Amino acid sequence: MSVLKVIEILGNSTSSWEDAVQNVVNEASKTVKNIKSVYIQDMQAQIKDNKISEYRVNAKVTFGIVED
Repeated sequence: MSVLKVIEILGNSTSSWEDAVQNVVNEASKTVKNIKSVYIQDMQAQIKDNKISEYRVNAKVTFGIVED
């Protein structure tokens, strides 16, 4: 039987939402192993001078718990 856990992480990027999601995965993978999926719960953009200055995502990262 496998056990999964979900954590919520906020990510950002000045390039794109895809890059913001990749940043979430990159940061999570530094301390979390066995990542299975990422669910994007919310997307936001900060605006400066009528242009998008920052992309933000609220992501739920699902990973497997390793059982001995």
